Amino acid sequence: MVFLFRDRSVVNILLVLLLSVGVHVHPYHPVEAVATIANHHNGLFSYVLVNYIYSLPAPVQVILFHALIVTQALRINMVMQDLRMFASVNYVPAMTYVLLSGLLMQSDIITETLVSNSLTLWMFIKLSRLYNNPEPKTLLFNIGIIAGISILLFHPTAILIVVVLFALAVVRPFRIAEWLVLLMGILLPYYFVFIGLYLKNQFATAPTYLPAISFGSPLSGLGKWYLINLGFVAFALMVGLYQLQLHVGRLVIQIRKNWGVMMVLLITLLISPFIFSSLGPQMLLMGLLPLTAAISNGYSNPKKLLLPNFLFWTALGLIIINNWHLVKI
Repeated sequence: MVFLFRDRSVVNILLVLLLSVGVHVHPYHPVEAVATIANHHNGLFSYVLVNYIYSLPAPVQVILFHALIVTQALRINMVMQDLRMFASVNYVPAMTYVLLSGLLMQSDIITETLVSNSLTLWMFIKLSRLYNNPEPKTLLFNIGIIAGISILLFHPTAILIVVVLFALAVVRPFRIAEWLVLLMGILLPYYFVFIGLYLKNQFATAPTYLPAISFGSPLSGLGKWYLINLGFVAFALMVGLYQLQLHVGRLVIQIRKNWGVMMVLLITLLISPFIFSSLGPQMLLMGLLPLTAAISNGYSNPKKLLLPNFLFWTALGLIIINNWHLVKI
């Protein structure tokens, strides 16, 4: 089955859509995400979802959900290919993203973490352009503004500042002016927000616009099959990282730097669920982008299809087991 996605045919776009429909075949449950329950303030995304998206008819929500998943999958695929982070042009990253979403999502609804993946990808695209950029200050200022706005939209994306600072330290030679420009960009959205609150005499509400850290484990209370899914994802990640290690030495320095940023993104976003544990396991979805990039090496790089097919059918088997109640109907 993997060989179909190793082809660069446009037909694979339809296959990605069909895979999304097949993977997310759960019946719709009108359950709101943990992050959007009362007394949780996690940014503008929470407000929009509760007040505008979750009130829509169920079929509309299902269509929006699949549109978001497929769009993100194809966008990630296009970015990975444009940056030449894989040896061949294919649709494996899109396939991997859809499979991982099926393994890590407990319910097929649009959540803040799922939407925030678009912001994470946008930021990574900007960071990949830092190397040898003729106007780094303009780009850094834009990256900073994107980071600041992202935090306002979904507070846990504040963890991405660590990735931005690392990328600047690794990709660019140290220049204090560039660091100051980046920090100015990050703080600028908050400057306007706080000024607006002050003018409206609502400055006391300013803490609700800042990330609320809650250390703990997001895995407590999870079912055994979800933990098995996480175990498989960890195994697939090790396979992908091993395959990446075999091929990374053949890549040019700019692509290796992009992979370095992606690995820092992976580590940072895998730690984030333990920093924002109050949001529960949905925080694991923030790691979909770097997990997709790393695990895709296990599907794309091996010349023989035995290992990629094993990973694919194991993932699909776990998803079928998760939906076994539908099979019995």
